[in-house]
Amino acid sequence: MELLDILNENGIKTGETATRDDCHKKGLWHRAVIIAVVNDYNQVLMQQRAKNKDKYPNLWDISVAGHVPAGEDSLSSASTEIMEEIGFMLPRSVRVEDFRFMFSFRSQLAINKDFIENQIYDFFIYRANIDESNIKIQKNEVQAVKFLTAFEIKEMQEQGMLHPRSEWVDVLYKFVNRL
Repeated sequence: MELLDILNENGIKTGETATRDDCHKKGLWHRAVIIAVVNDYNQVLMQQRAKNKDKYPNLWDISVAGHVPAGEDSLSSASTEIMEEIGFMLPRSVRVEDFRFMFSFRSQLAINKDFIENQIYDFFIYRANIDESNIKIQKNEVQAVKFLTAFEIKEMQEQGMLHPRSEWVDVLYKFVNRL
């Protein structure tokens, strides 16, 4: 049972916790992280959600996304999610500076009357050269991964092929194209 810190609408912890399911059933604010893994060619690792997912099946999404467990900070959660979602073990030499915090944003998505996502996202960029063949995806979560340019991601957004939580796309596009 995953517990999450409950936040107010400004992202401040209230001191209460709730299960992930209760957060979504009651529309409680909580924190999540999204991480764009960017390689030396400025390509972004993207994942295609599994076709059996209950929300947004088959849509493409950022490299890694996940909830921040109660008592944990976003950066720690980001490194954990990379291992859990794509099976990439961070090197022992990884430093806080290797994760570039980009910005936080609020997202409110009502999937149905019993599933309301009120989340504050912290967006990070992690630069790494990962061989796609070494990625170990969770088949029940992800059906495919591939590296794409920021331009290709913008095109996918315009074609409605991305998860609707895509506030990060323009920031990533500007970041990658300034290098």
